[in-house]
Amino acid sequence: MGVFLVFASSCKKDENVPVLSTMEVTEINTTTARSGGNITDDGGATVTFRGVCWSTNENPTINNSKTEDGTGAGSFTSNITDLELNTTYYLRAYAINSAGIGYGSAMSFTTRQEPIMSSFTDSRDGKVYQTVVIGNQVWMAENLAYAPSSGNYWAYDNDDANVEVYGYLYDWETAMNVCPAGWHLPSDEEWTELTEYLADNAGGKLKATGTIEAGTGLWKDPNTGATNESGFAGLPGGNLFNENEVFTGVGDVGLWWSSTGIGLNFARGLLLIYYSGEPIDYNTSNLDGFSVRCIKD
Repeated sequence: MGVFLVFASSCKKDENVPVLSTMEVTEINTTTARSGGNITDDGGATVTFRGVCWSTNENPTINNSKTEDGTGAGSFTSNITDLELNTTYYLRAYAINSAGIGYGSAMSFTTRQEPIMSSFTDSRDGKVYQTVVIGNQVWMAENLAYAPSSGNYWAYDNDDANVEVYGYLYDWETAMNVCPAGWHLPSDEEWTELTEYLADNAGGKLKATGTIEAGTGLWKDPNTGATNESGFAGLPGGNLFNENEVFTGVGDVGLWWSSTGIGLNFARGLLLIYYSGEPIDYNTSNLDGFSVRCIKD
């Protein structure tokens, strides 16, 4: 009998629940986010299910909402969907083997709210602009279309019909002084605060949706990443290379001035382009023509 018990004990498989960690929650939008996990120990048995689970309660389980993201140990990515906007959730990774369920640490995150839109009337010419709250900033949600009494500014292709869609293009010196009272040309630091707040795919969140080819927008196809989740509604107004007096880029790029100069002849701006969801810091001659978005003081 003693020999049999020793033999039986030696054949018993030593299993424990998996050990894992929860990845940081990123790409948090109004109804979606991204996370995942890393299984560092499968507990001596194959992981048959893994993913993340979430709830508005502090300790979510697989009985709540969850993803299923393959099998086995190692790291995995989870796409979280069907969230409610402006809501705080708790999320943790899970992994299941034949011994049971292992969980990573719980993390909290809050989905974004819908853009808070309003309007502003420029008393100088009576034009009404849409505005939007993004993080701690208030932006005009349209390009400026004010014709100042002095300075250098242009309608794209010298066609006034383009002003209705894209606003004017201004050289940097004019742009520095063209915003209405209570508003100003954003600094490079203020542009950076905006894009860092929007985080991943910030350019896509700033771009208006749709494409020219589809007849639903003004961006060239494929308008990569465009969601306009921020409400900024960035349009591809192009620019003027003043040195050659050439208008270019409408449909392809949106370029906006910052108030940050570089030396005597250059200044920084922000560029959005049809084939990328990432914003680009852009340096150019301060004689060129860019669009203007004003930010509230």
